Amino acid sequence: MNTITTIQSEYNEERDLVNQLLGQAQMADAFSKFSRTVRTSKLAFIKQNKLYQLLKGKKTPNGSEFSGTWEDFCNLLNLSVDKVDLDIQNLQSFGEEALESMSRMGIGYRELRQYRKLPEDQKTALIEVAKAGDKEALVELAEEFIAKNAKEKEQLKKENSNLQADYKALSKRNADVAKEKEELAIKLAQFEMKTVPLDERLEPFKKQIAETQSRIDELLEQQRQYVALADKLQKEIMENDPDYDPEQPYSLPESLRATLTILQQSLKLTSSQSKLIYNDFWVNFSDDILPEFSETLIDN
Repeated sequence: MNTITTIQSEYNEERDLVNQLLGQAQMADAFSKFSRTVRTSKLAFIKQNKLYQLLKGKKTPNGSEFSGTWEDFCNLLNLSVDKVDLDIQNLQSFGEEALESMSRMGIGYRELRQYRKLPEDQKTALIEVAKAGDKEALVELAEEFIAKNAKEKEQLKKENSNLQADYKALSKRNADVAKEKEELAIKLAQFEMKTVPLDERLEPFKKQIAETQSRIDELLEQQRQYVALADKLQKEIMENDPDYDPEQPYSLPESLRATLTILQQSLKLTSSQSKLIYNDFWVNFSDDILPEFSETLIDN
C-alpha cells in the first residue's frame, strides 16, 4: 500500500507539474529554471507516461486549444521536439549523474552522439570517468576509444575486402572444378557408350520416359479439372444473376475473366511447348520410326 501510495503521489505531482506549466504564462521560464538534466528527466517521465495527453482540449496561455500531442507540448515550452528527444536519448544512454557532469564540462551534442555509438563496455567506462568530473580524462579516454574503434573498423573493412577477394577466387575455382567435372562426365558417358551394351543403357532411359509421362498425365489432369471448375463457376454466376438473359450478351465478373485469362495462357503455353518438343523429335527421328508407329504419331 505504501508503494502504491508513493507511485500515485509521484504521478499526481508530475500531473500537477504539467498543469502548472501549461496554466502559467511563464511556463517556459519555469522550465528553464531547471538544469538541462533535471528538465530532461522530468520531460522523459512526462513522455514515457504520456502525461501530456491529460491536457488535451485545455486552453494554452495564448488562448489556443492544446492538441494533446508530444510535439505540441514541447512547442508550448519553447523547446524543439527534436532537441528534447535527443536530450532524452542522451539521458537514457548515460544516466542523470554522468550527463549532468558532462553538461557542466561543456560536452556538446556532437561529442555525446559519438559517445552513444561506443560499445557498451566503453560507454560504461566513460560514464564512470564523467561521474568523477575530470573533463581532461574523459576527453582523452573518449578519443582513445574512438580512435581504437576507427582503427578496428578500418581493419574489419580491409579483412572484409580480403574475404570478398577470396570468395571470388573460390567461386572461380568452384566454377573451374564444375567445368572439369562436366567434361569428365561427358568423357565417362562416351566411354560407357562404347563399353556398356546398348540395351542396358536404354533400360533406365525407358523408365525415366514412363515416369515423366506419368507426371505429365497428372499435371494435365489438374488442368482439365481447372477448366471444369471454371465452367462450373461460370454457370453458377449466370444462374444466380437475376438479370441474366441467355439471348443477350453477358459479361462475366472481372475477377473470373482475369482467372480465365491466366488459365488460357497456361494451356496455350503447355500446348506450344509440347508441339515444339514433338517437332524436334519428328525432325530428328521421323525416318527411323516404324511405319505403323509413324502413322499413329502423325494422326495424333
